[in-house]
Amino acid sequence: MDIDVVNPADGTVLATVPLTSAAQVASLTAEAERVFRSRVWSGLAPRERAAAMLRLADLMERDAEVLARLDSEDAGKPITEAREGDIPGAIESIRWFAEAADKLAGTAPATAPGVLAYTVREPFGVVAAILPWNYPLAMAAWKIGPALVAGNCLILKPADATPRSVLHVASLALEAGIPPAVLTVATGDGPTTGAALAADPRIGALSFTGSTATGRAILEASARSNLKRASLEMGGKAPHVVMPDALGLGDALIDGITEAAFLTAGQNCTAGSRILVHESIHDEVVERLAAAASALVLGDPADPATQVGPVINVAAADRILAAIDGAVSRGAVAVAGGGEVAVVEGGRYVAPTVLANVDPADPILTTEIFGPVTTVQRFSTREEAIALANAVEYGLQATVWTARLDDALALAGGIEAGTVSVGAYSEGDMTVPFGGWKASGFGGAEKSLAAFHQWTREKAVWIELPAD
Repeated sequence: MDIDVVNPADGTVLATVPLTSAAQVASLTAEAERVFRSRVWSGLAPRERAAAMLRLADLMERDAEVLARLDSEDAGKPITEAREGDIPGAIESIRWFAEAADKLAGTAPATAPGVLAYTVREPFGVVAAILPWNYPLAMAAWKIGPALVAGNCLILKPADATPRSVLHVASLALEAGIPPAVLTVATGDGPTTGAALAADPRIGALSFTGSTATGRAILEASARSNLKRASLEMGGKAPHVVMPDALGLGDALIDGITEAAFLTAGQNCTAGSRILVHESIHDEVVERLAAAASALVLGDPADPATQVGPVINVAAADRILAAIDGAVSRGAVAVAGGGEVAVVEGGRYVAPTVLANVDPADPILTTEIFGPVTTVQRFSTREEAIALANAVEYGLQATVWTARLDDALALAGGIEAGTVSVGAYSEGDMTVPFGGWKASGFGGAEKSLAAFHQWTREKAVWIELPAD
């Protein structure tokens, strides 16, 4: 059975890929386990693995335009966004982890005379990753880098909507000299292929990025099989807290909020989907944000001028539009956008939408919309802002807009999120860990040296030396 890869821009079929069955997953896992035990990859010195990974990064850079086109077509991402952001970021990730290959160190605790103790971090063997469709190659690179550098054999399941860039990188891995079955791509869907990976007892660790509902199912399957380590990065409902002095930040304020809300058509776990504004500047921020959202270029993702492309599919568009219509029916005002726009026949394009005057009990304030929609709420005190920021089940990312150190520290300390940025919408660079709290996930950080902890397990060695 095959799966059609559909272009969100116009509904045309770009390719077909196999649906990897449970039996085929078992076969791929067995082969990966054989290759791991052969030590053809795991037995290399860290710097030898690093050299192969750096060759892979060079090949990705050579084919950067191909990779950008594949992600743009599969995910409906504006080509400029893929070309200037996602693909360079993926290449940087592979290089960063390759260069960190010999930084994965253990410890040597102080012991009594005649005793030697030390710890090492060792690869699991066969590991797996299940990827989202919104950042196909960027998210893959966050997992490929540390998993392979640590010596594992990795089975990747790309989202069924966006497999082609990851398949291309797998072919580049072979060209770079990485042995077959060290990096395997298993195309397919969640209920069949993803479920088989989660249930396979030979897979020692599994990293998942996607919805909270699917993450819960993966966690349950992991527990029922071999208690494999499950690392989950799931949904978000990121607040942006705009303090009274924030207008003094100039264009950075509205530009940053606009980028956070509408990058990748808002189909982003860290999308700034809740703007919390101090009452003293609320009206001005709403006016300026509405103008900025209305000025964004909604268009064909193949056009370099496009800033916002289509949403991923028909079901997503219907869900997003229903959420907007429901909020408006309960009194919210769409000060920008609010509906669908005809751009390219066969695609679904939702205008960047800003909702003000939202009922405090409206589900749109707590439900992840995963589309180009943001809401604006008022607050009067720092404590109220923290309470509003934390009034959701998610805790992935938040942004604070202020130049006051006391407000920045109080809000960063009070908001329940894995990442809090101040004065800019950011998840941090490769040196900074990224992961969620609450229903946004747990189990390990992406990026930074901390990412190696997802893909390795610690062993303690205790040696009692013979007495003289």
